[in-house]
Formats: sequence, structure tokens, C-alpha cells
Amino acid sequence: MSSPAVQAKPAEAVKPGKAVDLLPGQLSWLYANLHPVLLLSLIPVTFTTLVRDPVSALLGLAPTVALVQALYCVLCLPSSGQAPSPKSKPGLKTTTGKPAQDIWAKAVPAFLSFVLTFTLSAPLLYIIVILFGAPLVSHHLHTLLLAIHLALLTTPHLFYVHGLQVSTWTRLVSLQQPVDEVYGMALGACVGAWIGTIPIPLDWDREWQKWPITIICGLYAGAVIGKVVGGLLKGSKMKMS
Repeated sequence: MSSPAVQAKPAEAVKPGKAVDLLPGQLSWLYANLHPVLLLSLIPVTFTTLVRDPVSALLGLAPTVALVQALYCVLCLPSSGQAPSPKSKPGLKTTTGKPAQDIWAKAVPAFLSFVLTFTLSAPLLYIIVILFGAPLVSHHLHTLLLAIHLALLTTPHLFYVHGLQVSTWTRLVSLQQPVDEVYGMALGACVGAWIGTIPIPLDWDREWQKWPITIICGLYAGAVIGKVVGGLLKGSKMKMS
């Protein structure tokens, strides 16, 4: 007696993620709009020093960028992928937690996000930058600082919002995650850094063509543009042909 054929269950598709909503409130809205202005203003302010001494400029700039990014996470974003709390309805009382508990609940994920950024993202991005053609036998500190700035503009907000959920990071890496300003900033930073490599080999003999000045400029410009575009196209998904 022949046994009936066993039908294999189709593999479950990765569940589509959701675009990140900013936290409600005037402070969140204000800083979310101020955030790209702060990031974009850092390069013109430090450009002269960046051209003269890239290492010193990037070292001095990193703590400021980290602070700007940390405030963006704490003031504007829900932690660990949780949706913002719903707005209270008229006539209903809402219970609020203690301020100390609220601060602690935001500070801990933010701190862990930056720990992961410096210990995981920065070394990985350093290797990727080397594989993409960074100087192998020289400019090691320049390349390391480039990787740190690239990590600061691409991953702390992603760690803060999405945590370490494998399925979510699979969608992020495979470009299947719906676009929002958090994801858009990371994508824009990567694209901007790549575009920033174009002027380096050109035979113009300009001081600002030194490694990695143009990449840093493209990185910051791309992050800001990606954040703005991601906010405008929130919820849309990239079509991969």
C-alpha cells in the first residue's frame, strides 16, 4: 500500500516590517527637523581643519556627532522597534511613568546602541572600506576614523529602533525594509560615501582631494538627503528587479 505523497510546506516569507514613526510631541518634532541641519552644518564649520589635518578634525568631530545622534535617538525615536504610545482620547486619563524611569528606559537602549556601533559596526565597516579600495599600507588612522563616522551615521539609530532582531536586519541588508527617515539616513550615508570617492583619483591636485575628505563630505550630505527623502517616502519599499 503506497503512502500518500507528503506535500512540503512552502517556506514562510519574511514578514514585511513597518516604517518607523517618530515619537509624538513638540520636542520630538522640533529636534527631528533640527537634526539634519546640525549634521549638515558640521562639515562647513570644520572643513578648513579637515583639509589641513583630517585626523585631528575627525577625532574632534566624532564626540559631537555621537551626541547629535544620541539626542536624535532619545528624543525622537521609539526604542527596540516599539511603536509610539497612542495619543490619549479626550476625557480619558492617561497614566505616565515616573520621569526617572522614562529617562532610564531611553538611556539604556541608547547606550547599548552606541556600544554596538563602536564594537561591531565600526570594525566591520573598516574591513568593508578596505575591501572597497582604501589605502592598505598607509592612512590607517584616516580609514579607521572614516569607518567610525560612517558607523555613527548609519547604525546607532537602527540598533536603537530595531534592536538585534535577525529578521529585521535581514530586511535592512536586503533592502526589503520599508523606507523611513531612520533607514533612509543609513542608506543615504552609504550612497553619499560612495559618491564621495569620485573626486579622489581626478588629476586636479587639490588639497581637499586627500583621503578621506571627499568621502566624509559625501557621507554627511548623503545622510541628510537620505533622512529627508526617507521621511517624504515613508512606508514605500524599494523594488529589486
